Amino acid sequence: MKIFLATKNKGKIEDFKKLTENMDIEVVTILDNIEIPDVVEDGDTFEKNSAKKALEIAKYTGIVTVSDDSGLCVDYLNGAPGVYSARYSGENATDESNMDKLLEDLKDVKKEDRKAHFVSVVTIAYPNGEYQSFRGEVEGEILFERQGNNGFGYNPIFYSKELGKSFGMATMDERVSVSHRGRAFRKLKEEVLDKLS
Repeated sequence: MKIFLATKNKGKIEDFKKLTENMDIEVVTILDNIEIPDVVEDGDTFEKNSAKKALEIAKYTGIVTVSDDSGLCVDYLNGAPGVYSARYSGENATDESNMDKLLEDLKDVKKEDRKAHFVSVVTIAYPNGEYQSFRGEVEGEILFERQGNNGFGYNPIFYSKELGKSFGMATMDERVSVSHRGRAFRKLKEEVLDKLS
């Protein structure tokens, strides 16, 4: 079965390819020279953005499409950066500038008030307009400085209680075993993909 993974983020592409190892699924992406339209992610929830992206691209490509919308929610900041995680530090945001802004915003916040969680909503959409979404979360806290540089996004400053280390210090296998994206994807796998492949 062929599935188009709707993302331009190479880190997410690597994560999804890892998650579909040993399955009878061919994952295709923009790296396979498939043109896709830019989808404006203007929803106020991860669910709305994930579904919109998957549906628009499935209809455009005619290929079953999987999309992920994910972000970091910090309790002290009332859930920010949330759906704005990728552009937290502005229009030309990078992983580094986003981490710098978050560390600055939390610089005087004590350890016990730095609780946070990652959210991922994975949607599978079909060219006929049908879709299903699955949500995964992982709890942790924001560190005072970067630890490790594995993965992407906010991983170096997110401490996972389950792993006992930052996501930036974790191997891909360790991270995928507990991550928000891994959890959302496993729900998709169990409820949809295992029945198709």
